[in-house]
Amino acid sequence: MMGTEEPGAAVGLLAGSASPEPMPATDSVQQDRSAASSELAGNWSRRLQARRARLQSPPELIVEGKLSRMVGLTLEAVGCRAAVGGRCLVRTPSGRDIEAEVVGFAGERIYLMPTGDIQGLEPDCRVIPMGRSCSARVGLGLLGRVIDGGGKPLDGKGPLGVDDSVPLSGRPINPLGRKPIRDSLDVGVRAINALLSVGRGQRLGLFAGTGVGKSILLGMMTKFTDADVVVVGLIGERGREVNEFVQKILGEEGLARAAVVAAPADHPPLMRLHAALLATAVAEYFRDQGLSVLLLMDSLTRFAQAQREIALAIDEPPATKGYPPSVFAKLPQLVERAGNGDRGEGSITAFYTVLTEGDDHNDPIADAARGVLDGHIVLSRVLADSGHYPAIDVEASVSRVMPDIATARHQLLARKFKQLYSTYQQNRDLISVGAYQRGSDLRIDEAIGMNAGIMDFLRQGMDESVAIAPSLAALEALLGRSVA
Repeated sequence: MMGTEEPGAAVGLLAGSASPEPMPATDSVQQDRSAASSELAGNWSRRLQARRARLQSPPELIVEGKLSRMVGLTLEAVGCRAAVGGRCLVRTPSGRDIEAEVVGFAGERIYLMPTGDIQGLEPDCRVIPMGRSCSARVGLGLLGRVIDGGGKPLDGKGPLGVDDSVPLSGRPINPLGRKPIRDSLDVGVRAINALLSVGRGQRLGLFAGTGVGKSILLGMMTKFTDADVVVVGLIGERGREVNEFVQKILGEEGLARAAVVAAPADHPPLMRLHAALLATAVAEYFRDQGLSVLLLMDSLTRFAQAQREIALAIDEPPATKGYPPSVFAKLPQLVERAGNGDRGEGSITAFYTVLTEGDDHNDPIADAARGVLDGHIVLSRVLADSGHYPAIDVEASVSRVMPDIATARHQLLARKFKQLYSTYQQNRDLISVGAYQRGSDLRIDEAIGMNAGIMDFLRQGMDESVAIAPSLAALEALLGRSVA
């Protein structure tokens, strides 16, 4: 039985092998192999194209150097090449990296200024050029945040939700392409709105000595100014003052629409310099989005002092009162970045505080600032000592764009106000001691009669906001009868 079955089985096997049914399986394998080959060829083609692209722009070789000298905060490195403004890493033997910026060079040596703590540096530390310059991370996520000069959060609210990046040095604007200043800006301070009208896109200086209330005035404008975004730069101030400005003067309501850049006095000079540049770059970003920006920087003098420290450290010769020439070149470069832009409808209205040391308004920085700004507001120590706030000396203050934004009637009333104020101040001593006899001079008689109303007009509480329309109405009510 078994023998008779085996031939049939063999015949069945042969018949099965000869049948055409297994052919579709063979075609499927060939198709899979063909697809795999095509995919492999495609991968090789893409990799080859990537290699060719890399050959078109070969990466620049990074040549490391070593730290050869350190004097004060200035680091000298040899053996490496980096452009001025470029970033380098100084690696300590313990593996800690200290970031520094190239601020100058001499022969084969480059001068670096650290951006942070320099503890742990030793001779011959590795200096590694990073191949990039400084940039600023910007975005709507900066609103309500407090950051340092390096763009790192100081408020403990977590990482910044920003994605855009712009150069820290900004971009130059063609002066003929700027939109002219034609619209007034409400800053919420009666004396400024009525007598020193501010234009949208104007740049003004706030000149004051120490302790006369400039921070309080800045806080008032921060809360009351009619602007979409407020950018505050606190440069070289005391750490306590930074905290008080954010917590008390700004408050939660003011901080919600503000971005604060703070570099206290104990930060390295390069960080203080970068904080001013960063605040300006943030303001430029919002301006390019078509927003009305108020930029408050306290202070321009600390910015100049930081540049002086850096310049003197790399052996730049001093010029006026210890300030080297580069300081007076940096001031207009910073200030000219504010103002109206050439793209869209955005604007930056900027207030820069200028610290007049010893109440000397002919200080080199104060004198240079007056030349590059569109006006100045002077705060008087005499008024501050008498309890008069805000202590604005309207006699010494001026707004250069007021003729372009104020009506003829408004300008006439403002001139009359200043004439009465100036007349009383010039004869104040005679009036105080009773040496002046009424009727001797009609102008002095009028000034004496209006003085009480004038001083009340200039006073304003720090929590009181007075818009432009009420300011002009009060000025008209005070002087309307005496002005034809």
